[in-house]
Amino acid sequence: MRKPDQGRAVRTSSRLLRRFLHILVPPVVLVLVGCGVGMAGPADQRVPLSPAPDSTQGGDTPGAQPAGVEPPSAGVSDGPASPASPQSAAADLKQSGDLPGWKQVFEEDFSAGDVPLGAFPGELYGTRWSAGYKDGTPDTAGQVSGGRSGYYPSKVLSVKDGALDWYLHSENGISMGAAPQPRIPNASANPPRHNSLLYGRYSVRFKADSLAGFKTAWLMWPDSGVWPRDGEIDFPEGDLAGVIYGAVHYPRPDGSDAFVKGESAAYYSSWHVATMEWSPGRVEFFLDGQSISASTTAPPTTPMHLILQTESCLTGCPLPETQGHVSLDWISIWTPA
Repeated sequence: MRKPDQGRAVRTSSRLLRRFLHILVPPVVLVLVGCGVGMAGPADQRVPLSPAPDSTQGGDTPGAQPAGVEPPSAGVSDGPASPASPQSAAADLKQSGDLPGWKQVFEEDFSAGDVPLGAFPGELYGTRWSAGYKDGTPDTAGQVSGGRSGYYPSKVLSVKDGALDWYLHSENGISMGAAPQPRIPNASANPPRHNSLLYGRYSVRFKADSLAGFKTAWLMWPDSGVWPRDGEIDFPEGDLAGVIYGAVHYPRPDGSDAFVKGESAAYYSSWHVATMEWSPGRVEFFLDGQSISASTTAPPTTPMHLILQTESCLTGCPLPETQGHVSLDWISIWTPA
């Protein structure tokens, strides 16, 4: 894999101005609330897929078969996180380079050029990205509804104006999302995959139209595929017409799923920088430089991989006429130094 900074195009003045303005905007005032049911449904009602495959566009494996429905569970909160230090806040809005305690291993700002709808990742991004699940793979809700919602990268993903774009919409009664994955350098061999890490720091700058019934669950999924035994970390998560939250899943003694949830007061309809730090014994979520939740309750301890899962909510939505976009401006990933 080529290094992230090779072959980068010079940014346009408009993108520079946008980043400059973003840094000047004061961070959103955030609060922590207990777990509960949001517009997208409770985070615990996960219907896990087996480990996400690469797409047919140069992927390693064919589409995975959906796993069974897990029983619902109740989430708990670890309580308020300590305020982010000025150093943490500044680092959270920084895109490039090593940070104290973290070594950068991946960076993408989609400045190599545009890719038309249905052609992602293509030649420009194929060495660094997979389109994820192949067309027709049921998403979380689709595994319950019999496929009335699913992943359709050929109808959803493109790169335009320096951002990865999800065109979320419905066709013929099927609501469509996509779950692309970065190809992060690593030494994973069992199973072999391009983006397996044990602990890491993941930061994204993103924005979404207000689209009730579509949601993000950008998550770390266990390489083993054994859920909830090996855990799950989600951030940013939530209905695109609602607020942004993070969740750390872990197993109860009886093997069922439980989770710790930290919720912000911020909505998807503005540009945000979301960062999750996964380290031994701790997971912390930052939004726009401020900590919204920190959990020490059974954080994952086995290798995981990042999936930018963008899909339909769990029950009877979205409406057929709902359509709009999610944009990923950049993503940066670090491993412990």
